[in-house]
Amino acid sequence: MRNAGLVLFLGLSLAIGLPSFGQAIGDSTRVGNSKPGAVVVSALNDSTTKRDTLPTKPKPYQPNPKKSGLYSALLPGLGQLNNHQYWKVPVVYAGLAVGGYFIIDNLNNYQSYRKAYIGRINNNNPTDQYVGLYSKDQLSQLQNDYNKYLNLSVLFTSLGYALQVMDAITSAHLKNFDISRDLSMRFVPVAYPGGAGMGLVMNF
Repeated sequence: MRNAGLVLFLGLSLAIGLPSFGQAIGDSTRVGNSKPGAVVVSALNDSTTKRDTLPTKPKPYQPNPKKSGLYSALLPGLGQLNNHQYWKVPVVYAGLAVGGYFIIDNLNNYQSYRKAYIGRINNNNPTDQYVGLYSKDQLSQLQNDYNKYLNLSVLFTSLGYALQVMDAITSAHLKNFDISRDLSMRFVPVAYPGGAGMGLVMNF
């Protein structure tokens, strides 16, 4: 009778203990089967996000030399604006204004003297504004002189126009080029066959 009670007690104990033991094994199995790569990937994602959010130094503005040259060819000074060299724009227009003034002035004088000279050819009673001031030969010389001045004015104005186009292209190329010279002088140890000493080194 006592043996039957012992068997019944052991059976009840196993029935109660096995589900708990199985659940404990299942939990340990799930923990053991969790992918370690998930933790690594999460850590990498966090580090990547932090690296992406770090402030980066903005790159200096670099204009396109072709565009700057084209802009200056279409409209003087526009290439300098594209290069962010605003102070050059008044210089460009001042030079072109001076060239334009001399072109107009020389053209007017040339036409005036030429008209007076032509009016005096085979005309014994001239009525131009230069009567009593210049002779026919002097008028001929004056028209030739102002024709030469007119040609020179056009030439130099055209050169100025071409120079501002070249300046826009060159300045765009050298916008971020470091042209500063490292001029320094310092003493450094120097080894030579007879021993060691100090030498003066200059950077230029």
